[in-house]
Amino acid sequence: MLLIECPNCGPRDETEFHYGGQAHVAYPEDPNALTDREWAEYLFYRENPKGLFAERWQHSTGCRKWFNAVRDTVTYEFKAIYRMGEPRPALAEGGTK
Repeated sequence: MLLIECPNCGPRDETEFHYGGQAHVAYPEDPNALTDREWAEYLFYRENPKGLFAERWQHSTGCRKWFNAVRDTVTYEFKAIYRMGEPRPALAEGGTK
């Protein structure tokens, strides 16, 4: 079983969390000015890297708060966990927490 470190509650079982997609995707300043294609790209087009990837997670059965994490998509290892609103930590591709 995988443990995920909630920044509010500490390490918890992965079954307590909900994946929320790519982190740091800015909401369009004027969504009404977007074409249908631009709106679709905002909603559905996301990066899909092999390696480090910034994601949003929610501790859905705990504190219910959202947080960000940098996870290696190859090994599934969480390299960094940080609160919403904080900048993504600078990690080298082989970096650790």
